[in-house]
Order: sequence, then C-alpha cells, then structure tokens
Amino acid sequence: MLLTLLSLVIVLGVLIFVHELGHFVVAKAVGVQVLRFSLGFGRPVLAWTRGETEYWVSWIPLGGYVKMAGLEEEGMAGELEGGKANVPIDPERAFDRKPLWARMAVILAGVTMNVLLAFFIYAGLAAFSGVGVRAGTQVDTVLVSALPPGTEAFTALRRGDQIVRLNGDTVKSWTDFQTRLLKTDSVAVVEVAGRPEPIRVRMPADTTARIRLVAWGLLPYAPARIGLVFPGEPGARAGLKTGDVVIRAAGDTIRSWNDLLLKLWYNPGKPVPLSVVRNGKVVDLTVTPRPQTDEDSTSARPRPFGFIGAEGDFPETKQRLPLTTSVKVGALQTVRQIDAVVTSVKRLVLGQASPRELGGPIMIAQVSGQAVRLGIDRFLMFIAFFSVSLAVLNLLPIPVLDGGHAMFLIAEGIRRKPLSPQLRLRLTQLGMLIVLAIMILAISNDVIRNFR
Repeated sequence: MLLTLLSLVIVLGVLIFVHELGHFVVAKAVGVQVLRFSLGFGRPVLAWTRGETEYWVSWIPLGGYVKMAGLEEEGMAGELEGGKANVPIDPERAFDRKPLWARMAVILAGVTMNVLLAFFIYAGLAAFSGVGVRAGTQVDTVLVSALPPGTEAFTALRRGDQIVRLNGDTVKSWTDFQTRLLKTDSVAVVEVAGRPEPIRVRMPADTTARIRLVAWGLLPYAPARIGLVFPGEPGARAGLKTGDVVIRAAGDTIRSWNDLLLKLWYNPGKPVPLSVVRNGKVVDLTVTPRPQTDEDSTSARPRPFGFIGAEGDFPETKQRLPLTTSVKVGALQTVRQIDAVVTSVKRLVLGQASPRELGGPIMIAQVSGQAVRLGIDRFLMFIAFFSVSLAVLNLLPIPVLDGGHAMFLIAEGIRRKPLSPQLRLRLTQLGMLIVLAIMILAISNDVIRNFR
C-alpha cells in the first residue's frame, strides 16, 4: 500500500509540475506577471514568496495552476485556486494586455510540456536503457487458422522447438526472428535446433498476410505469468495479481501464456476456473472474460473473444538504439499514444464506450503501483502514457481547461475583440461544474470497481 501511494504521489507530482512549469516559463518569457505557482488546489499546506510570485503546495492534490495578472479571480474557479494573490499587480503586465499569439503560447505551453516529457521518456529509454525485445526463440504454438495459404510448412514446428537461424543468419531473439521474417524476399529457410533439415517456406507477397503470419500464426513461448491487471476488468474482479503464474484453467494444465489466452478467448461470458501460484502457494480463482470484438482485421482471435484486462509479464532483453533511431522511436511512440487517447475520448463522446470506464485517482494509484513493481522502465513508460493522456484531456474545449482558454482566444481572433469578462466568468464557472462532475464520476467509478 505504501509503495502504491508513493508511486501515485510521484506520478501526479511530476506531471502536474511539468505541466504548470510550461505555463510558468512561457508566461515569464512573454512578460506576463505570474502571481502564484501552485501544485494542488485550495488553501496552501506550504507557502513562500520569491520576488513577485507566491509558491504554494496546496491540500487538494488533483491538479495545479499558474495564476497570472489580469485573469479573473472571482467565483468558484477563483476560490478553488485559493483566492486572490497578496503580491502587488502590475496592470501593464496583465495577461490580457499581451498579443494574441503570446497568450496562445502561454495557454498551450502546459500540454506541450506534457507531450515533450513523454517523448523524452520514450526516446531516453530507447537510447540508454534499450527497447524491450522478446527473449528466447522457443516456439510455443502454431495457429493453423492464421497461416496464409502456402505457408503450411510451418506446421512442422512443435512446442519447444528452438529456432537458431533464419536464412543462414543466427536468430538472437523472437523479435529479431519476426523482424527478419517480415523482410524475407521469397523463401524463408528456418533452422531448428536438433533437426538435420531446415524448414523451407515460401513467403506470401501480400504485406497483410505476412503481418498475420508473424503476429498471430507463430507464437513464442512465455510463462503464463501475470503483469499489469487493469482495475475494474474481469481479471481484477477475480482477484488476479501481478506476479501470479497460472497453472490450470477450466480444468486443463496451462503450460504457457498462449495456452491461457486460448482458454480465455473461446469462453467469452463464461466462468473459467483458474489455479495460480502466488508466493509459493496455489490459489483458486474464477474469472469470467467479458466479450470483446477485435477491430484488427489481421487478428486471429474469435469474434467475439474473451477479455480479462490483464497483461502478460514476458521475459525480455534490452536492446539499446542509436540516438537518431531513439529519437524516431520516441516520436513514434508519442504519436501512437496521442492517437490512442484521442480514440478513447472519441468513443466516450460518441457513446461507443461507457462512462463507467473512466478512472480516477484510485485507478491511477493501482496501475502506477503495479507498474513500479514491474520495474523502473515500466513505471517511466506509465508516466509517459499518463502525461500524454493529461495533455489530450487538457485540450478538451471545456472552459477552465487549457482547451477552453484556447477557444476563448480563437473566438477573440475571429471577432477581433475579446469575449466580455462577465461571459468568460460564467463559462468558466460552467466549465468548473463540468470538470467537477467528471471527477465525481471517475472517483465513484473507482469506488464501485473496488467494492462490487
């Protein structure tokens, strides 16, 4: 519990600080007077003044703010931000006195810093720690249904076979095998330890067929060890925990992660008894996978398939990348995360996902606690993901969020004059009510997940 709480403090502290630091630095750079820099809302727990700025650590740790001269302090939003500052205000350096471009730069600086933080984490991990590649080259399962026509020779592979060479070159990891198999021109020559003759397979010319073969047709061995368990999902409700090793499912012995997946995939909505080894003892659980439809056209999963919301903890080796490649990897991962978060928000707005999927601070604490137990690299990647999520959510066009302030400035640019302070205040108060409602919903979802 202590580690979970500490991980939550680190995650929220880092992300809030980075976000508000962006607003703070750019505001100072364009000449806006910064009255207060606060981590948290409400009245301060710690407070000091340096120069013309108050620095607070406040008692509601669900965000932060930079209070600038010229912005409204009355009403609900002002009270949540601790009321008026005690430092003298210079009217000439008020936020509203600055050019439109400067104000937009200040508003967008927070989300920009969150995106940059994610990029630097992803790129830094790739360069200094290395990207994770699936260790070992041992075959576990050949899914015949996922083999493209003409590649049936792969059915000669058996569980436990060790792939040692592909097209004459030594295979160092399963990721290495997948990458090189995708790039094979026409015929793949696969050498297996202990077999006198290699397996020769004519590779399909179609890229989609190759991806299906590599991603779903040939599956590597990995123990059925549980990694992250997402709160509120069937795995968490059943009592699965990080580090559990599944040894039986639906009465059958489980020898690998793929054995477990296949049991779950083909039992959507049906109770599946599990036996897991936890701290040296066997624990019996029952999980009911929820039905889910796969949107990936290359997937070999049935429609629908059973989903429990738990990841595997696979053996990996780290492969450091050159700096230029690391930069590309960092940028690509950041863009993919942005796309994933935008897609999730879009599904919620369009009613394609339930508001009950929203998570609050309890869920963040639970996932961050699991991530830190899986290692510092996994914890940093969670921080990067959550940083991107914070950036996207802050850009929603809700007054009181950065996206709402940006909309005010866009309206000013179109109208050639700013919205009236009274209208902005009313919209800000409305936005505050919306945000509070979302927070209450997210926290109630957390409570329901943990007590139902």
